[in-house]
Amino acid sequence: MSHTRITGTGNGDCKDGDCPNVHVTDRGTLVLQGDQYADLPVPTHEGAVELPVAVVKEAVRVLGW
Repeated sequence: MSHTRITGTGNGDCKDGDCPNVHVTDRGTLVLQGDQYADLPVPTHEGAVELPVAVVKEAVRVLGW
């Protein structure tokens, strides 16, 4: 699966991990990169990340949605 980074704009700091970011894949799906959010019960095969609203808004703007 290839992906393109579409945004890294917004508040938040993952130190050297260069996040938060939103990526779009060649399948048309989004991959969200951010700090893992542990306060939400999710199945072991899933994950949840917390992103600043500004990052999501920037992704929507870049994609023209």
